[in-house]
Amino acid sequence: MCGIVGYVGPRSSVEVLLGGLRRLEYRGYDSAGVSLISNDGRLETRKRAGKLDRLVEAIAEHPLDVAHIGIGHTRWATHGAPTDGNAHPHLGGAEQKLSLIHNGIIENFSELKAELLAAGTRFASETDSEVAAHLVAAEYQKSGDLIAAFRSVVNRLHGAFTILVIHQDQPDLVLAARRNAPLVVGLGDGENFLGSDVAAFVEHTKRAISVGQDEIVILRADGVTIEDFAGNPSPHEEFTVDWDASAASKGGWPSFMAKEIADQPQSVGDTLMGRLDSTGAVVLDELAPISDVVANADRIIFVACGTAAYAAEVGKYAFEKWARIVVSVELSHEFRYRDPILTPNTLVVAVSQSGETMDTLMATRYAKEAGCQVLAICNTQGATLARESDAVLYTHAGPEVAVASTKAFTAQIAAMHLLALHMAGIRKALPEAAANQIGRELLKLPAKVTEVLASAGSMAELGKSFGDAKSVLFLGRNVGYPIALEGALKLKEIAYIHAEGFAAGELKHGPIALVEQGQPVIVIVPSPADSDSLHPKVISNIQEIRARGAKVIAIAEVGDGLVSQFAEHVFYVPQIQPMLASILNVIPLQIFAMALANAKGLDVDQPRNLAKSVTVE
Repeated sequence: MCGIVGYVGPRSSVEVLLGGLRRLEYRGYDSAGVSLISNDGRLETRKRAGKLDRLVEAIAEHPLDVAHIGIGHTRWATHGAPTDGNAHPHLGGAEQKLSLIHNGIIENFSELKAELLAAGTRFASETDSEVAAHLVAAEYQKSGDLIAAFRSVVNRLHGAFTILVIHQDQPDLVLAARRNAPLVVGLGDGENFLGSDVAAFVEHTKRAISVGQDEIVILRADGVTIEDFAGNPSPHEEFTVDWDASAASKGGWPSFMAKEIADQPQSVGDTLMGRLDSTGAVVLDELAPISDVVANADRIIFVACGTAAYAAEVGKYAFEKWARIVVSVELSHEFRYRDPILTPNTLVVAVSQSGETMDTLMATRYAKEAGCQVLAICNTQGATLARESDAVLYTHAGPEVAVASTKAFTAQIAAMHLLALHMAGIRKALPEAAANQIGRELLKLPAKVTEVLASAGSMAELGKSFGDAKSVLFLGRNVGYPIALEGALKLKEIAYIHAEGFAAGELKHGPIALVEQGQPVIVIVPSPADSDSLHPKVISNIQEIRARGAKVIAIAEVGDGLVSQFAEHVFYVPQIQPMLASILNVIPLQIFAMALANAKGLDVDQPRNLAKSVTVE
C-alpha cells in the first residue's frame, strides 16, 4: 500500500518527490514524508500524519533548502498508529545523518530491536522500519562504507520489504533493496528515479527497469548499478512504459484487477502485521471492547454477501477446528428475514470490504437490536459498518478499485485466521504450542503468495486457451469448497460465462450429469500430507470426471506426485499448513478468470451490471 519515491538529478528533489507521491495516492495511506540532502550538505526531513496536503503545508511553513536528491514515502499504518512520529522517513544513528523509508514487513524486527536497545539505541517511533535505519547507521559507523553497511543489514532482515536510504555523508547516492515488495527504477538523462511503481516517475521518463527479488540498487545521477544481496552484478532489461501519467493510478498494470492480484503479498502481510509476534502468538487489541463475548460466545454467525460470504465460509472451518465453536454463515440479505435465533452469547461477525454494503449493514442492525455484539471485518477506515459495530478488525488490503474482489478476499481470510487463533487461545481449545506453530505458518504466507504469483504465467496461458469455453465447473472439499465457489464467481463476474462451484463429495449426487466431452473442470486438490486428508477421495473424483471426457485443471500442493497422472494440467502451490492453503489456492483461479476475460476482450475492472459496493437492499 505504501508509496515510495527516490530521486537524484538536476531537478528540485522536493518537487519530484511530492509529484510522485501525489500520483501514488491511489495506493492508500495515512501519513507522508520526505527527506533530502540540501545543496549545502544537510539532511532535512518533513513528515506528517494525514493526507499529502498536510505534508505540503508543513513544508510551506518550514521551507526546505534547494536540493537535488531525496526520498519520499506515503504510509498506511500497520505497525504503530498513524502519527507524525511513526510516519516515514525514519532517521538512523545518534547523529541522525541517515534517512530511511520502508515498504513491507520486517518479520524479525523484535530480535533486531532488542539487540539495538541493548546497545543503547533510542527509538523515536513504534515502527519496525526504524530498526532498519538504526542498523544501517550502526554498520556504517563501523565500516565507513555505506553500500557495504546497507548490504550487510538487508541480508539480516526477514520478511518482505523495499527499503531506500540516503546519508548526509554521501550526497549523490540513493540506495535501495527489494525483497517481496515492488520496486522500479526510472532512467533519465543525467537523472534517475526509484518508485513503488512507474507512476512515481512516469511524468519524467518512460524508460524503466523492474528490480528483481533480493536485489540492491545503487542510484546516482549519472548511472544505476544493480547487484544481488551478495554484491554480484545482476543483469537487467530496460522496458518502455507505454502509457502516460493519466493512467498512473493503475500503477502501470493493464488493469486494476491485475494490479490488485499482484498486491496480495503486501495486502496479506499488512493484515497480519503487528498482530502476530515473533513466536507466532496472536495479538488482537482491537477486540478489547468485546472481550467477554469473545471468551464466552456459544455460537458465531457470519453475515456477508458475495465474495465476503465465501471468505467467511473458509473462516468457518478454522473456527470450528481450532476454537471448537459452532459457526454458521448467513447471507446478509436472508439473515433478518427468517427470524434467526439469537442470544446475548451469539457473536455476529459482519464481513464487508467497503463497510457500506446495505444488506450487511441491515443484518448488523438487526443483530444489535436482538442484543448481540457485532464484530466487523472491514477494509475501509471510518466506514458505516465499522462505526456501527462494537469492535472492528480492519484488513489492510488498501483501496480495491476493480469490482471483482481479489486482494480484499485474501486479506479477509487472513483476518479470520487471526481471529480464529485468538479465540482458540482465549477458550483454551488449542494448545499454545500448536496455536503458535500455526501463527508462524501464517507469517510465511506473504512470501508463499509471492511464489504463487511468480509462477502464475502458466495459469494465465491456460485461461487464454479456454477463451471460447461456455461453461467451467469447479470442485473442492473442506476449505477447498468455498474456494471453488469463489473461483466460479470470478468467472461469472468478469467473463460472463456459466460457472459453478460444487463440493466434490456431491459429484455423484447430481452435478456429474453436467460433465460431457471437453468440459473444463478445475479441481482444488487437498494436501496429501494432512492427517485428515481427503486427497484420495478427490483423486477418485478426478478419475470419475476424466472417464466422462472432462478436461481437468488441478490446483495441487508441491510434492503431490499422484495428481499429475490424472489431470491434463496441474498448477502447483507451495506447501503450507492445510487450513491456510485457501489463500494460495484461490490466486491461480483469479488469474485464470482474468486471463479468460481478457481473451474475450472484456473489461475486467468494470464488468457489466455490477458495482463495487451494493449500497441498496
